[in-house]
Amino acid sequence: MQSPPAARPYSPGESFPRLDSPEQRAYGASTSVHCRSESNMLKTIPTLSLLLVLSLACSSEPEKITIGTEGHYHPYNFINENGKVAGFERELGNELCRRARLECDWVINDWDSIIANLNGGNYDAIMAGMSITNEREELIDFSQPYLPPSPSVYLALAGSGDEAANGKVAVQEATVQADYLFDSGASMVEYKLAEDPIAAVLNGDADATFADSGLAHEKIVETGGRLVIVGPAVFIDRGIGVGLREDDGDLKDKFDRAINAVKQDGSLNDLIEEWFGPDVDTF
Repeated sequence: MQSPPAARPYSPGESFPRLDSPEQRAYGASTSVHCRSESNMLKTIPTLSLLLVLSLACSSEPEKITIGTEGHYHPYNFINENGKVAGFERELGNELCRRARLECDWVINDWDSIIANLNGGNYDAIMAGMSITNEREELIDFSQPYLPPSPSVYLALAGSGDEAANGKVAVQEATVQADYLFDSGASMVEYKLAEDPIAAVLNGDADATFADSGLAHEKIVETGGRLVIVGPAVFIDRGIGVGLREDDGDLKDKFDRAINAVKQDGSLNDLIEEWFGPDVDTF
């Protein structure tokens, strides 16, 4: 099967693109409040009261924020054939923004600097398949999880045994999987993008890769069964959430309420199964 389209590479010094289009902003249009008065209102409401009503209406216009993602982590997030951010997190993020009365733009950022550039103010939130860990909570805050904890698994070429997990393991850098392998003393080689460790296994440059189970199952299907799960499954995180600056409690509260709402009405589970299949863990 064909791999997801690759994103255009961005140099470290390049400004972050705002991927604006009419369709991207469509979800926010329905929440806008038109601050205008009608002639019949003027006849029945004293001028001072009318000004108060209009002031309150205008103040409810959606807050504008920017969400950073990686764009290289199918099906969580990727760049589609039109050069736009797509995937599970794009669809969920738009729905969370609608419910939280936020107008959200999306930008892409390299994984290895995604936390630093959040804290640097280049965007307001991260939705990039980011696991909630104690180490990351020393740097940023998280919303409640929008994906439950899932195991990390080893992938190797079909026909490999469990011993492949004890060989040379390829992994994406700056991930919880890389931290786990390092702490365990495994023989490992790190790569910049999530697709690169998969390619290393397929090309024979590594015995296995260690990745989130959602990504692993996606790659098994995508490669037509050339890859299989071997060795043990390992739980190493507390789920995936929205990354936020530690001083942005108001925005955290908005995301928490929106995530709770999609959990309560079942729409989050429906979206998880749509993107990851019926066998995936849900809430």
